[in-house]
Amino acid sequence: MTWTTPDLCDRFPEVSIAEPLFRSYGGRAAFSGPIVTVRCFEDNSRVRELASKPGDGRVLVVDGQGSLKHALLGDQIAMQAVANGWAGVLIHGCVRDVEILATLPLGVLALGACPRRTERRDLGDVDVPVNFAGVAFVPGHWLYADGNGVLVAPLPLSLDSAGGST
Repeated sequence: MTWTTPDLCDRFPEVSIAEPLFRSYGGRAAFSGPIVTVRCFEDNSRVRELASKPGDGRVLVVDGQGSLKHALLGDQIAMQAVANGWAGVLIHGCVRDVEILATLPLGVLALGACPRRTERRDLGDVDVPVNFAGVAFVPGHWLYADGNGVLVAPLPLSLDSAGGST
């Protein structure tokens, strides 16, 4: 890793910083990439669909509307995401199978864990702006996450001596 979120904040004070609501569950402590969004409520149909497609180093941001009643990500979908090259997943909701998630090379941040799976009703919106934790997550913007927090910027950021965003 060539960046930390504190260094990025120092260099780019205009970045958006998410409220510290999330706990790390994945085997990758730091991750970054362009954002792909899903808005859903207690239905992970769209999360499953996207995890089965090429991730190309992107980050899946899931607005589960803060529900703590069902897990939107478990071991099977997370393994699909790893196999398809996703960098990480940020969930405004819950995950499950946490012991397995911790062994996967995938960044996973969520509000908490819940053993109950979702009911698949084929609902949810993809690639729409979502807002939670005090941040607007816009498809195509960049997310940076590590143990210090979650940042969002409209362009990729670089700490090289040339400065500025890339």
